[in-house]
Amino acid sequence: MSDDSIPIGGMVPLTGTSPSDGREFRNGILLACEEINKRGGILGRPLRPIFADTGNQTAEETVRATRQLLADGVHGIFAGYNIGSQNSEYEPVADAGIIYIHNNTLLQHHDTVMSDPQRYFGCFMSDPAEYWYGQGFIKFLSWLRDSGQWRPNNNRIAIVSGPKPYSIVIANAMAQAAEQFGWHPVFPPRILRRIPGDWRPLLEEIRGHAPAVMALTHFYSGDLARFQLQFMENPLPSLLYLQYGALHRSFSDLVGEKGRGAIIGTVIGLPRDELGWGFFKKYKARFGPDATPEIGCQTYNSLHHYAIAAAVAGGTAGPGGSEQNRRIASILLDLPYRSVSGTIRYHPRWQAAVPYPDATQDPSLGLPHLFYQLRDAEQPPALIAPEPFADSTFETPPW
Repeated sequence: MSDDSIPIGGMVPLTGTSPSDGREFRNGILLACEEINKRGGILGRPLRPIFADTGNQTAEETVRATRQLLADGVHGIFAGYNIGSQNSEYEPVADAGIIYIHNNTLLQHHDTVMSDPQRYFGCFMSDPAEYWYGQGFIKFLSWLRDSGQWRPNNNRIAIVSGPKPYSIVIANAMAQAAEQFGWHPVFPPRILRRIPGDWRPLLEEIRGHAPAVMALTHFYSGDLARFQLQFMENPLPSLLYLQYGALHRSFSDLVGEKGRGAIIGTVIGLPRDELGWGFFKKYKARFGPDATPEIGCQTYNSLHHYAIAAAVAGGTAGPGGSEQNRRIASILLDLPYRSVSGTIRYHPRWQAAVPYPDATQDPSLGLPHLFYQLRDAEQPPALIAPEPFADSTFETPPW
């Protein structure tokens, strides 16, 4: 690699609780760097990726990884999610004056950026906040019901949250929106302070309420797989929603055909259009049949958007180069990017991607909130909403 290369930081969980996602985040950065370098880099300078492991994604681990990358002189830091950090890494990033683009999916990002826009000018979240998951799911349910695709037995919904603030915000947003759309939570969102190895007692309690819908907002794929397998031992006659992590290939490997019929939502994934399918095939060819392009696309998108903005701005800058990095940040805000996941358009105050159809009704100006339904374990999940991105229709779950 040329001495004139641009060091790019990847801050990803390669060990700890989410190594499967971390590998995909790393893959997305690698593929983006390869493509950008093949096209001549950024104004002729190739990108050189450097990775730091965030382990269990605690604030301490994430800040340590950030400082490690800054010591390496990176010009930008890219991440999928590091949920447990709660924005603590924003402080060394802001002190260094560089660009940091992540997919933490936290409403707290809005609060931090808006609290001091000048200090946090370089902090961007290239997907919508977790809040949109909650109300978006309730709107999706209501659309299934009102369009006649699904006929629920009643209007009851059971909402269960994992212990992370991310999961709690989603669960609370679901509960807050439910009554507005004619749904009745059978209890306040059940917030689990630790994830059980045995879900059966909770499932039995929920069975007594006979809800038409059960939503689990915890997101680690291994925990979701254990839940799904125990759910299928004596399934409730309910529509089942699993949060994000069930999209991962590792989930399907564990549950096989027993996952069929479950609904999964993500505010960033792959539409089944020409760009989405093209990336899906390219990613599988590069990283193998067990790779999950629906997750690797996150960092891939961010790095491509950054490269375009940096080129327009006249180049990149490392720690201490805040004047040049402010130019890049301004262009990121002004220049929407049609990624393989849909349009990333940063809100001028939040500096987070605007979601479609939750915050805009124009599919060309927002990142689609996608709803998948699992089918054959060996096939990609079917995308059933929203229009115009869907390629399949809802099927009544086999249980």
